Amino acid sequence: MSLNFSIEKSYKPLSDHNPVMVQRFGADPYAMVYNGRVYVYMTLDDPSQELGENGEVKENSYSKIDKISVISSDDLVNWTDHGTVYAAGDTGAANWGKNSWAPAAAWKNIDGKDRFFLYFANSGNGIAVLSADSPVGPFTDPINGPLISRDTPTCAEVTWLFDPAVLMDDDGNSYIYFGGGVPSEDKASDPGTARVAKLGADMISLEGDPKPIENVSYLFEDSGINKIGGRYFYSYCSNFSMSKEAEKEKGFEQGEIVTMVSDDPMGPFSEAAPVLKNPGHFFGLGGNNHHCMFEFGGKYYIAYHSRILEESMGLLKGYRCTGIDSLELDQGSAPSKSLMTRKGPEQVKAFDPYEETRAVTMSNAAGITASQFGETAQKYGSGDMIVTGIHSGSWVSVSGADFGEAGAKGIEVYVRGLGADDSTGKAEQSRSTAENGGPCKIHICLDSPKAEPAGSVVIDSGITKELTKVTGSFDKAVTGKHDVYFVFEGEGFEFYSWKFLS
Repeated sequence: MSLNFSIEKSYKPLSDHNPVMVQRFGADPYAMVYNGRVYVYMTLDDPSQELGENGEVKENSYSKIDKISVISSDDLVNWTDHGTVYAAGDTGAANWGKNSWAPAAAWKNIDGKDRFFLYFANSGNGIAVLSADSPVGPFTDPINGPLISRDTPTCAEVTWLFDPAVLMDDDGNSYIYFGGGVPSEDKASDPGTARVAKLGADMISLEGDPKPIENVSYLFEDSGINKIGGRYFYSYCSNFSMSKEAEKEKGFEQGEIVTMVSDDPMGPFSEAAPVLKNPGHFFGLGGNNHHCMFEFGGKYYIAYHSRILEESMGLLKGYRCTGIDSLELDQGSAPSKSLMTRKGPEQVKAFDPYEETRAVTMSNAAGITASQFGETAQKYGSGDMIVTGIHSGSWVSVSGADFGEAGAKGIEVYVRGLGADDSTGKAEQSRSTAENGGPCKIHICLDSPKAEPAGSVVIDSGITKELTKVTGSFDKAVTGKHDVYFVFEGEGFEFYSWKFLS
């Protein structure tokens, strides 16, 4: 059975893993590894908040950013969308602050319980901290004010009091790194605006005053910190005041990610190697450069942002998306020059199609959005999510699903209609229909969204807003390893989860 409608085109090729998500923008990525998964927290670049009088998207001003996107993966290719933390602004957890820029995340076992902490910048004027019992929230403000502000000792003179990074050391101590900006043109080569402070055992206080990190050549922004091979690597983005002579002398370019190394988490640090050139070097579209280096499964990776998603959309207004690639280490186990690519990292493990999977777990997608599901996520912004915006030709996919030799003989999905609850408390029926007047369907296509379906799930036009289980069977068992595309026909329903049946 061939599909008799047009298939939407994704904003990235089917073979590419970068950007890591296409359903919305995400900048300034920060990775936290917990319980076998990588959680990536990103500044939410939201074009809908930057519209002109005629509805056109304006240049990204960063001034209206008050949410933080969260996604996670256990294979670096298929990413589960956990929504957007309402971090700052009137409806945010830290409602005393206006903005939520450049998040950092960490977790710690405190009094026998794992606790999660999300740090971010209130524009360039201080650092906030939120806490939660889960890496996806709900996050709340435990101190109802800034962790670091211009009233904090040694911080009043920091030009940009932002861009935190957190180190959880092997001995149980933790440290926060932050700061940036150039006070004046004559200080471009050594701005003196980087800081490090020891965090309290509770992760929401400072133990002692912040200390300047000295001799940070051409510092601009973007703190990073990693412990690799017993040494501490502080990293940052160089500023755009470098001359050609300075670039030649230092061995790195303006807008490049640079490292420094120390035997102590609070320094002193000495110059080390550059690790990642500006996105303009790789993709032809420059801008600010922001990174996070992390270890996962015994290998090192680097997360960063670029403008390749907005380029694919034809937008070109400074909205950024996250990518991940392998981090190169030299023979001395120090971070070395790495690449930004569209292909992205290799999938580190096969995907299990027989486990119940949230439909917002995706390697790629076209024509859909993801929305908060349930009261908690709707209130706090992050948590459980559902695929919506569905229409004929839209789709979501997962990569590298291993069905084994026996294979899958069917599939079970949970969906719901778009009807609203009426005054009697009864759920209104969905008006879900396909263009041909028939029922809506989810087609299961292998290795291409345009492939002949291996099977389909028929969605009853009378489904309510309550989650409903629907099953479908296959004429022939699906075996081996495949990329799986869930291609939608019709509209008026949302897609919550799926599981293949053996």
